[in-house]
Amino acid sequence: MQIAEIFESIQGEGPWAGTQSLFIRTSGCNLRCWFCDTPYTSWKPEGTAWSLDQLARRVAECSAPDVVLTGGEPMLIPDLVALTKKCHELGRRVTIETAGTVDQPVECDLMAISPKLSNSVPDDPLWRDRHEQTRFRPEVIRALLSRYRCILKFVIDRPEDVEEVIRWMSEFPSADPDIVWLMPQARTREQLSEKSDWLRSLSRRHGFNYSSRLHIEMFGNVRGT
Repeated sequence: MQIAEIFESIQGEGPWAGTQSLFIRTSGCNLRCWFCDTPYTSWKPEGTAWSLDQLARRVAECSAPDVVLTGGEPMLIPDLVALTKKCHELGRRVTIETAGTVDQPVECDLMAISPKLSNSVPDDPLWRDRHEQTRFRPEVIRALLSRYRCILKFVIDRPEDVEEVIRWMSEFPSADPDIVWLMPQARTREQLSEKSDWLRSLSRRHGFNYSSRLHIEMFGNVRGT
């Protein structure tokens, strides 16, 4: 498996924010969001080959109760199913962070789906059409919602993006608004602060949850945190 980085930190987003976690970040992504804060897993992917046994040993050695499998797009990794089983055998609670464009029969305690809105489409002509055609896979979203405990975590750049979330949700009438988390598109503390007030207000108005990015608040946009 190509792994970009492994580190212990706190979960910064969603319902388990603040939980001490081991992050295993895979390298490689089928999307190219212009605002990607981990370009070393997408635009210019880096990585080191790890075996399943090596990753299992790293999980066993860590003190964190949670393992977060993130990327890039971890659902592209062929050995992900085996890795999730190993994590459960070691008594860890598993979160998978995915864009919801690929399905695998993984074992996890939380499927954190971050669907990509039209605000994610890159300007790069080499990637624009491919990204646009790939970013929404309703059949994958329905499959994941039917099998796992899920949240839907949307990156919001402008107030009008929230209207797109509402339209997106109309495609999935069985999905309750209380699984939706709206999160500011921000790479710095200043951007996070500027967007947080109006996004909190819009989240309350529509019955959604607001998610800050606690890791940015605490550490800034620093790799390995």
